[in-house]
Amino acid sequence: MPPITALTRIEPIHLERLEKQGVFTTGLLLEVSATSTRRQTLADQLDASTNDVLAWRDEALLLNLARLGPAEHDLFVQSRMAGVSYLTDRDLPTVETSLARAAQELKVAAPDPSVVEMWWEQARTLDLG
Repeated sequence: MPPITALTRIEPIHLERLEKQGVFTTGLLLEVSATSTRRQTLADQLDASTNDVLAWRDEALLLNLARLGPAEHDLFVQSRMAGVSYLTDRDLPTVETSLARAAQELKVAAPDPSVVEMWWEQARTLDLG
């Protein structure tokens, strides 16, 4: 499980508060935010909004997709698709084009289309909230 420090949409103060509660990985974040009641409780404990928690959860789900590492996460951030909901809100050709453009901007190789399709399909199987 990636560390929660890999999340790009979290304020440092909330990150610090999560770590103080023992939430060090995206997997643990997903666990403590699995239901609407848990999300509300977590938001209250961190002095955050439930929308903040949903955004962190969305990105944590992305980070936990198969074969998605830090380099691929950089591509998603560069393409302004920082969470799984961005995959589910777009068709596959749009996702492929966005990631290819991001790879070109970062001067790295674009992910294999079969891997992008796997991420896109996997995202559709997840419970987003």
